[in-house]
Amino acid sequence: MHNLRRLQHHDPHAPDWRKIARLLAPLEAVNAALDSPATTHRRRAMLDTVALLLTHCAETGRTFWAWTGEEWIHLLGRDQIQFHRHSPAWAGDEVRPYLAAHAYLLGSFTDFHKLGSFQRLTLSRRIFGRARVDEEITRIRAVLGAWGYQLGRPEDTLLPMVACQVFLLNRSPYCEDLDTDLFDRIRENRMLQGPQLNTLHALQRAVADLGFCDPPQQRTGRQNARASGGARVWEQWVDRWHDTSTLTPGVRGDFRCTLLRVGRWIAAEHPEAGDPSDWTRQTCATWIAALDRMNVGDYVQRTVGLKDRLGKPLEAATKAGQITALRTFFRDCQEWDWLPQRFDPQRALAVPRTIAALLGPDPRIIADEIWAKLLWAGLNLSAEDLPQTQAGHFYPFELVRALTLTWLFSGQRSNEISRLRTGCIRWQHQDATIDSTSDHPRPGHRRMAVPATGPAEVHRSPNRGTRRSAVRRSCPACFDQLHQQYGHPDALPQGGSPARRYSWQHHQPPRPLNHRQPALQRQGTDDLVRASGVARAPIAAVLPVLREDHPEHTLQSLQRSRVFRAERSHRRSPHRSRQGRLGRRCRR
Repeated sequence: MHNLRRLQHHDPHAPDWRKIARLLAPLEAVNAALDSPATTHRRRAMLDTVALLLTHCAETGRTFWAWTGEEWIHLLGRDQIQFHRHSPAWAGDEVRPYLAAHAYLLGSFTDFHKLGSFQRLTLSRRIFGRARVDEEITRIRAVLGAWGYQLGRPEDTLLPMVACQVFLLNRSPYCEDLDTDLFDRIRENRMLQGPQLNTLHALQRAVADLGFCDPPQQRTGRQNARASGGARVWEQWVDRWHDTSTLTPGVRGDFRCTLLRVGRWIAAEHPEAGDPSDWTRQTCATWIAALDRMNVGDYVQRTVGLKDRLGKPLEAATKAGQITALRTFFRDCQEWDWLPQRFDPQRALAVPRTIAALLGPDPRIIADEIWAKLLWAGLNLSAEDLPQTQAGHFYPFELVRALTLTWLFSGQRSNEISRLRTGCIRWQHQDATIDSTSDHPRPGHRRMAVPATGPAEVHRSPNRGTRRSAVRRSCPACFDQLHQQYGHPDALPQGGSPARRYSWQHHQPPRPLNHRQPALQRQGTDDLVRASGVARAPIAAVLPVLREDHPEHTLQSLQRSRVFRAERSHRRSPHRSRQGRLGRRCRR
């Protein structure tokens, strides 16, 4: 081995050198042809590469010309760790790049995408020459840079890596030799992935602009190929609708995939319904019933990316989206007089109630550790944490901080927070409620008044604190009648319109319920932070305008004992007949 590696004091005239001269000559020719500086370090790596190849020939009993691609991959390794596992201990990291050059020139090896990460640019420069490779990359950069690609910048490293791998696969460093079949073969064999595949698209565009190949084919969304399948007649109708519709390209592409899935179902279950003109209301009902029982992966063209979801029932949102796509297709075709109006798509292809009931928000419990982080971030919020422009902050910092603390500790929804008035916070001191503008010492419990929605709401001025009457909505006569009988507008029961609002004997305006509190506050009230958000106050104590001693309240006939009962739940009044007559009078 000392003589084979040609270390110091080796014997260059040993008789065994003449026996392997036929194998040694091409190896020496490759080392001499590589564009690599003749430094001591690189010279040592070249000699060790020759020794490694000769050793492997002796172990396998076959010359390197007869090695298969898998044998070269086994010797090179898919990474440095695997290379050292299959190589002698004296083979260092610097041997593997030179071994790849010998595999390319002597063994016609081109499966570089199976070798993991390695310096493709360095390998191409050693094989084809540094000046030639840099010149071709510069030509491509000039085209991409004129189009505004970031790949056209000199500091980019992604384009040289992809371009050099394409040069190696084509066994030529010239752009003139790159053809369309080469780019298609790279995509079909998945030789590049992720950002490298996007760079390949830009590279083909640049080469096509130079006049050496065809431009890349237009893809549909995130799919690698245009979806197809199902009944042939159905697919033709879908393509005609896709080319005519004015929806956005993304929506049209998603609807097309959904409609082709319907076509596959037709081809498998109902071949007689392949023509959309043969569809009836019964066909629509049959398809909706089948869709309601479909699973993930049924009647799809590709299952890549589904993984663990295969075989699971479809989500309600997915079912509703596919029904919407088919309804839009038939509605447009009938409006354009392409199909006879044999049924109404809005009714025959409406989302069933069982599916619509499952749509909507799906709240989840916030973990304690996440809620603790939110509390810490809200309590330590500063002006530097907010985004700003050249003109400064878009919203005042005080407003953002107030909204943050309100969301954290009040447990209100966004629409409830937007209705909060200035001065809605009241401090509870024993049995008395203290106004926010008072100089009385602040106790530890706070109460918040959340206004109820109604035909007219009371707004408080930030400066004077006086009551302003809002613009009244429709049915002013009914509203005046109810207002005169029950006093303050906030005392009105909630309903669709003033004419349908009946006075309940013990009605009180809606206010924050425990189930509306944040997740951490709902878990208990043993903490002062949690208790401050859960505690509630009687509505008469929260709203000063509803107290008898309030100077602005001039309606002495307000029957608070009947209309407002603190801490009482909503119950229907036993005097239902009188309330019904009142409602009928309002409607008249």
